[in-house]
Amino acid sequence: MGLLDNLKAKLGPAKDKVGDLAHQHEGRIGHGLDKVAKAVDSKTKGKYSDRIETGTSKAKDALGKIAHKDEPGGPTPPPASPSS
Repeated sequence: MGLLDNLKAKLGPAKDKVGDLAHQHEGRIGHGLDKVAKAVDSKTKGKYSDRIETGTSKAKDALGKIAHKDEPGGPTPPPASPSS
């Protein structure tokens, strides 16, 4: 068994637990992301508003994928890229 196989085996339960916690607290985490984005936008005086909004949106999408990975009709994995 190689190093990566060992890491995957040990991190598997942690990955499942993170998914469960994300599912249970998705609303609170999303609210926290909004709160942090608003604070950062305020500190930068709106200079990076578009980037902050984009980053927040991507973080929320990732949170949704983690939280709902096992539900029917949940997110599907991205298509495999063609080999060169």
